[in-house]
Amino acid sequence: MNPSRLLLVDDDPELCDAIAESLTYDNFEVSIATSVPEALLKIATERFDLLLSDLHMPGAGDGLTVASAMRHTNPTAVTLLWSGFPAMGPATSAILAQADEIFQKPTTSKALIETIKKRLLEGPQKVRVIESVGSILTRTELETTENWYQRVEKESGLTSHSMSRELRCKHLPQVLLDLAHRLDKSQPIGIPAEPSPAATAHGVDRRKQGYSAADLVSESRLLQVSIFEMLQENLATVNISTLLLSVMIIADEIDSQLNQAMASYINESTLDALPA
Repeated sequence: MNPSRLLLVDDDPELCDAIAESLTYDNFEVSIATSVPEALLKIATERFDLLLSDLHMPGAGDGLTVASAMRHTNPTAVTLLWSGFPAMGPATSAILAQADEIFQKPTTSKALIETIKKRLLEGPQKVRVIESVGSILTRTELETTENWYQRVEKESGLTSHSMSRELRCKHLPQVLLDLAHRLDKSQPIGIPAEPSPAATAHGVDRRKQGYSAADLVSESRLLQVSIFEMLQENLATVNISTLLLSVMIIADEIDSQLNQAMASYINESTLDALPA
């Protein structure tokens, strides 16, 4: 019977060597990574039966990033995380959405090996659907729109402009579609944004509806809050390894669309000021 292949991820080389020695003696084939980038490279190029990773890693990324990458690349692998913090609080449920088990350091070699063998026999607790942020935005369009609308209804500065729900939310489907498109393209942050006819039209519409420039900014801020809240609610399925970059792209794209809407709003204001 071939030995089980295990990827051990921890920034403490001495600890890795000690654990690897015990596991090798117990007929495991162990590969060691002492950083998240090294672990991600191994996951992308090798096959493993089990991941054992420290949750808290220095530098970019952490154990959740590694666990998410393993889930995405090899969903049949068992993923175990450990932490030096005794109380994980509300984060535990999000962590367990990516890993099969989390336990506290330090632990004895015997207890660790028993846990690993037990988990290998059981296999992954369940098959988890891992989604990109773009697919979550597309899937939750109606919920995000409703979340945004309920927030707008609590802003007196916005509700002072009387209009139907349909008219107030008219721009959102295209905004969310543009966001999903930008995320799928992985367009770098900071480069000139693609023109958005919908954003330009939105600025003109809001000017005609009596919005102030500050009202446009408030709408945009509430949209970011609604989107990020929706991502929080779907944390169990999101691809954690790309989450931070996706959040940055969302903020960049919403700011870009706000700038385009503001430009058309100002242009419309200038036209209004011209003599008839």
